[in-house]
Amino acid sequence: MNLHSGHLIQGQRVAMPVEIRDATACAANFAVRAPAARSVLDYAGVELVEPLPGRALCSLVFVRYLDGDLGPYHEFGVAFLIRSPTGRGVGAFIHWLPVNQPFTLEAGRTIWGFPKEMADIELGFSGRTSSCAVRVDGRFVAGLLARPGLPVPSGAAATSIDAYTCLDGTLRRTPWDLRASGVRGRPGGAEVRLGDHPIADELRRLGLPRRALFTSVIGRMRMTFGEAEVVR
Repeated sequence: MNLHSGHLIQGQRVAMPVEIRDATACAANFAVRAPAARSVLDYAGVELVEPLPGRALCSLVFVRYLDGDLGPYHEFGVAFLIRSPTGRGVGAFIHWLPVNQPFTLEAGRTIWGFPKEMADIELGFSGRTSSCAVRVDGRFVAGLLARPGLPVPSGAAATSIDAYTCLDGTLRRTPWDLRASGVRGRPGGAEVRLGDHPIADELRRLGLPRRALFTSVIGRMRMTFGEAEVVR
């Protein structure tokens, strides 16, 4: 239910824009098979960015949300770099976004059309490695281990990008602002393990596991999500 002052989720009003005040994250970026990626994203009708012929960019991301308007929770994401359907340059298409708490699941699907589903997401952050293991209905989907590398220059980084989703046949655009600090990165730096879940099979078709192009670990991340706009 969309109210003028926000959205009503499980009896709680969520004001817009939604703010995440403290989160820790890891992202590993891969060059994957573009024909396979197009097949995976056929349901959305979006155009992939191919930095090299036959290669698309896929990111595996996990986030530990500590303080935000949707409460604390864990999240894993599979995303692709696409050309914006609205002519705004490039954007991030969110293909799969499991979470481990029901409130953020309902808010994500209702407000933005994010493809959230419930999962068991085990996260680990230490000085030497960061790790994530995702299980759905007891089935192992994927594991990601990252080695943080060297500090990225300029202690804090801010960026804005449009996030795109396609849920129940509706393509949406969500403005997304991010500020990160304590970022460490390196070429490679990620290990991927895949299970027997259908999402794991999709990742295999893309060519994973393989060496990452670049892996980054974000010590502290702040984000803002605006209202979603229906594209088509």
